[in-house]
Amino acid sequence: MELEPQDRRILNCLQKNGRISNQDLAEAVGMSSSACWRRVRMLESNGIIKGYGAIIDADATGLQFHAILHIMLTRHKPENQRDFVRTIRARPEVLGCYQTTGDADYHLIVRCANKEDYNRFLDDTLFRLPGVANVRTNLVLKEIKHQIGVDLDD
Repeated sequence: MELEPQDRRILNCLQKNGRISNQDLAEAVGMSSSACWRRVRMLESNGIIKGYGAIIDADATGLQFHAILHIMLTRHKPENQRDFVRTIRARPEVLGCYQTTGDADYHLIVRCANKEDYNRFLDDTLFRLPGVANVRTNLVLKEIKHQIGVDLDD
């Protein structure tokens, strides 16, 4: 689907405030309420808007151990990759997982309450997966920028 300028304006507004009323959204993007409502529904049905959610302060919830993991697999056997992906998708500690090129096959963003919980995640989950050859952990010392969404301005 080709995004029109009004679609981009709608998406930018919704990324900033997913709870905005349709009336306020329509005013912000310069459309009628009914036209805006139809555009939002179309963006949802085409899978461009995948869902809505709250942005949570992980530190305030007690998840103060924050790390980026670089994971290498021994061989790229399809069953090892399937097991790895299925397991990672099911783990609540894993906030993000990216298959990449370069030195590591996967990069994970992980949040746990503390280092003990993190070690339990390593021992009980990652180290038990067949094909995991190496896990390198980088601790996050300070979050400089955390952006939800993308800037779709023309």
